[in-house]
Amino acid sequence: MTSAPYIAIVLMESSSDSADYVPLYQEDVVLIHARDEDAARRGAELRARQSESSYVNDEGQTIAWRLKAIVDVQEVLDPDLMQDNDLYSRHFRDYASYEKFEPLLSGEEL
Repeated sequence: MTSAPYIAIVLMESSSDSADYVPLYQEDVVLIHARDEDAARRGAELRARQSESSYVNDEGQTIAWRLKAIVDVQEVLDPDLMQDNDLYSRHFRDYASYEKFEPLLSGEEL
């Protein structure tokens, strides 16, 4: 069985040992080659778990990044990755919530 390209949406979450720390979330769009959607989901989770880490920041806080969720996995819309193509699409109904959620729309710095 041959593999196909899949897109996985991976949500990571930061935490800290500091009481005043405000968590930060990171959404990654990951390309996974797999034989089916279940294998792609397992591959995305393995990749995310391997990227989990912790470090001490400038303020002396220990920051840990951990996998929060595999949000979505789907085969790419057009598997020809050698030219410009649509890879992934998602839909939503509440633009106001999206605007609050997405700091780049408001110009907020991370």
